[in-house]
This record gives sequence, structure tokens and C-alpha cells, in this order.
Amino acid sequence: MARAVVTGGAGFLGSHLCRGLLDRGDEVVCMDNLSTSSLDSLSGLVGRPGFEFVEHDVSEFVDVSGPVDAVLHFASPASPADYLRMPIQTLKVGSLGTHNGLGLALSKKATFLLASTSEVYGDPQVHPQPETYQGHVDPVGPRGVYDEAKRFAEAMTMAYHRHHGLDTRIVRIFNTYGPRMRPDDGRAVSNFVMQALRGRPLTVHGDGAQTRSFCYVDDQIRGLLALLDSDVRVPVNIGNPDEVTVAELARLVLEVTGSGSPIEHGDPAPDDPGRRCPDIERARRHLGWTPEIGLRAGVERTAAWFASRC
Repeated sequence: MARAVVTGGAGFLGSHLCRGLLDRGDEVVCMDNLSTSSLDSLSGLVGRPGFEFVEHDVSEFVDVSGPVDAVLHFASPASPADYLRMPIQTLKVGSLGTHNGLGLALSKKATFLLASTSEVYGDPQVHPQPETYQGHVDPVGPRGVYDEAKRFAEAMTMAYHRHHGLDTRIVRIFNTYGPRMRPDDGRAVSNFVMQALRGRPLTVHGDGAQTRSFCYVDDQIRGLLALLDSDVRVPVNIGNPDEVTVAELARLVLEVTGSGSPIEHGDPAPDDPGRRCPDIERARRHLGWTPEIGLRAGVERTAAWFASRC
């Protein structure tokens, strides 16, 4: 049994990670300021043996009493709607929050796992994106607050590894979806599913030819835990390499939900990457990980979850 601190643990991905850790017998300290999350996401976790919730902003000094074996830093606004609304907070949690999480890990002699993102690749000029690609990011564009916060967080993590000898991991997460997403979080899958279920037009930014690679949350959690348990200290992409256009995703959601909603095209989103697809050879080779749940099956599960709550 290990004791893990999960920052951002009440968020979509963080709450699934807390559950995954508990299910395998670990103790979990879930830390979140609830700025983009809700205690509703922790339903079924609060009250379980070994689970503790602490409301705290990790941009402020972080202290946890008792032993800690792992610090998993997932605190950050993660959807464009959130980080465009909270640009300063996004930069602070990526810089100060990462520094505080690293400081906690160092003081406890714990492993530190950073949740980074495919956004570090920006609008990529290499396709698919391997971890060796250094990215094509506009630091002064509106999405730069998230992209550069995560790039800085990676640099800080590696500095602690090289200078202090801290045991670190970095995961670059590609678009993840599934149950417990917020219906208003602004991400493509949740937007399309909720619009379809409500009989509203599905709004596609631009012509819909931009591509994404969507990873179901159960696959993502398996990859995260495999990385945590490994000795891989270089960044690792965790995502589904099956690339689809946003327009194809919209049509799939209509098929799955049986909705008669039309598809409407709006203005392109600012700084929206044209293509996004992970090279996952490093995860295959070093973690033995590949995704197992296809997009249709994952969208069916996600739509059923949302439908049960509408």
C-alpha cells in the first residue's frame, strides 16, 4: 500500500485517478480548490477507507502531514473554455503549483508525476507527435497561457530531477473523455453529446477538418498508473492514435445518440491546432500500454452517462 497526494483530484481526470489508486489498495489525499470542479465528482469516494479530501489552492504553499509516497500533480484548468477564462490562475498553477508539488515530493522523498499535455506540441509541424518533437507554440497567443504553463512545468520537473535527484515522471495527455466530464466544460465530446441530447445544433468551429485523437478515460488511467509504477523519467505520450476529424466526431455523436440535431459551423477557435495525434511507441515499448476502447464504444458509454443525468 502506498499513500498518494493527487492535486486537482476532484477534476474529471483527477477523480478517476483517485478511484484507480484506491481500487488497487493505495491511500489517497485528494487536494483541490474546486475552481473548475465539484465535490459531486467524488461521489462514491468520500467515506471510503484510505480517502481524504483537502480543499486547497496548490498555488499556495502545500503541506501534508504523515508519509507520502507519490505526488501526482493534476491541478489546472484543462479545457480551453476554462483556461481562457482563468489565464492568470492557469499560469500560476502551472508554475507555482508545480513548484509547490515538487517541494512536497522532495520533502517526503516521494515520486512526483506531472500531468502535462499534448498542448506542449502547439500546432504541430511533425505528425504524429513523438515525445522528441519540441513543439510549435505561440507564447503570446490566447492558448499560450496553458501551453507555456505546461512547458514550464516540464522544465521545472526535470530541473528537480537533475538538480535534486527527485524521482519524477511526465505524462503528455492527449484528449481524454468519458463519464464525469462537466457538461459545460467546452470540450468537443461533452459539448457534442450534450447538444445532441438536448436537441440543439452541434457547433463545430471552422470547417471541422481539424483532427484530434480521443482516449477513453479508463485507458488513460491504466496508462497513468503504468507510468507511475515504471522507472521511465522522460516524457511519455498517453493517448489514442486513432485520428478523426472534429466533423467526423460530431457525426458519430449524432449516430450514437440518435439525435436529429443539425451540425452548424462557426468561426474557427483561436490558435486551434490543425492536427493532433500521438506517437505512442514509447508507451508501448516501456509501459506495455496501448488503448483498448475504441471511439464508438467510448462515446456510447459517455453518452449513456450524460443521458442518465439529463
